[in-house]
Amino acid sequence: MPSQRGETRAAAVAGEGRVSDSPEHPWQPRPVPVDWLWNTLEVGGPAERVEAFREAAAGSGVVPWVLDLVALEEEFLLPMAGPQDGVRAISLSGAKVLARRLRDAATANHQAALARMGTDRSCPFDLHRLLPVPPGILALGPEEGESKRWLRTHWGVTRPLRHVELLPSTLDGRKRKMGQLRIGFWSADWSPWAAIARLRRAWPELSLELRPHYPGSRPETDGEERPTPTSQPAPERKGRKRQAGTGARRGA
Repeated sequence: MPSQRGETRAAAVAGEGRVSDSPEHPWQPRPVPVDWLWNTLEVGGPAERVEAFREAAAGSGVVPWVLDLVALEEEFLLPMAGPQDGVRAISLSGAKVLARRLRDAATANHQAALARMGTDRSCPFDLHRLLPVPPGILALGPEEGESKRWLRTHWGVTRPLRHVELLPSTLDGRKRKMGQLRIGFWSADWSPWAAIARLRRAWPELSLELRPHYPGSRPETDGEERPTPTSQPAPERKGRKRQAGTGARRGA
């Protein structure tokens, strides 16, 4: 039975001013323009509270969205079945077999990501661990409007953070009673100001200073090496997200 998302996709395409699926005008996923912004977050305060925050914030970086497997397979199939230049590189039957295998591989990767959530702490700033997405929102998937509204309201961004990593401390070693945690990450289109505001209220003993590094802005003088533009996350495709179970894990 087709998924609700699959049933409504043609209407969504028409609403964007494009024709719906047909042999003459097959639907095509297209890149979504995303401006990835490098941010640094500095958390400071009493050493024991900083360590408590460090422990609370560390997670797998995985957002456990519920996968729509029918829509996922469709997203794999359509570009092969109806390429933009009209010339198929693979037969329709072969495209269907390959789409099913890609769906199965994506599903296995998703399940592996979910399995490590309980023990993986490689992401030092896991927003889902600090400000969890409710089960009812997770069940909708990452592309639904209600999901995006929740993320925008509670996190300030509509995509998980990418390439989250620890940065060297700049704390004066003589301040033994004080602690510092410095984190760098990429965010999509905007910085997670809403999340920072909520975390400041939840951790009043700490100072959370978020510093976005806008392209073309004056470089910082703290000696920190900035990532080059080539290290930005890869562009995403419009449609149901294949990395539904992935998120801010370092190196993701």
